[in-house]
Amino acid sequence: MKTVVIATNNAHKVSEIRTALNFPGWEFETLSEAGLASDPAEDADSFEGNARIKAEAARAAAAAAGCGPVAVLADDSGLEVDALDGAPGVYSSRYAGADGDDAANNAKLLAELAAVPDEERTARFVCTLVFIDEDGVETVARGTVEGAIGRQGRGEEGFGYDPLFLPEAYDGRLTLAEVSQAEKNGISHRGSALRHLRAILEASAAE
Repeated sequence: MKTVVIATNNAHKVSEIRTALNFPGWEFETLSEAGLASDPAEDADSFEGNARIKAEAARAAAAAAGCGPVAVLADDSGLEVDALDGAPGVYSSRYAGADGDDAANNAKLLAELAAVPDEERTARFVCTLVFIDEDGVETVARGTVEGAIGRQGRGEEGFGYDPLFLPEAYDGRLTLAEVSQAEKNGISHRGSALRHLRAILEASAAE
């Protein structure tokens, strides 16, 4: 049995990862399930940099706890809005400040884009995964989903900026918060990154 520690306790991410990387003999544990505490400062200037920080911190926590070498998987993701020069980017989760929540982040984004015409509200969700195997070999995978930012939140299924994001896959008719989790997984940035990571790992195993 191969245990992979996921450097998060976010239930949404954990479910998606377990479904996408259902390799025979693999099992996944969150940090809390593995009995590990890891909360590093995510101060890199890129999604990949922050994902690497989290992955390496999880490995260090496992080593400090006497777990020995373990495989770890971390991700960092966020929203890039073209009219805002890529913001909120790596600051997506704290766009409205360290004490802000989803509602505050969404309110700030709508305020920043209030004067921007619909055709210029293009944006994308980005996810970068960093997987480090027991032997220290690192694999990086990236996924995106293109779309635009609506003028009001719609839907109850998503979280974060999902109620404002209109993916191209639905021709701007539905937000990510108006589709089922299964539908979202099929087009989402994290789903894309996970499929990319799986393909890389499968190709490596076949060599």
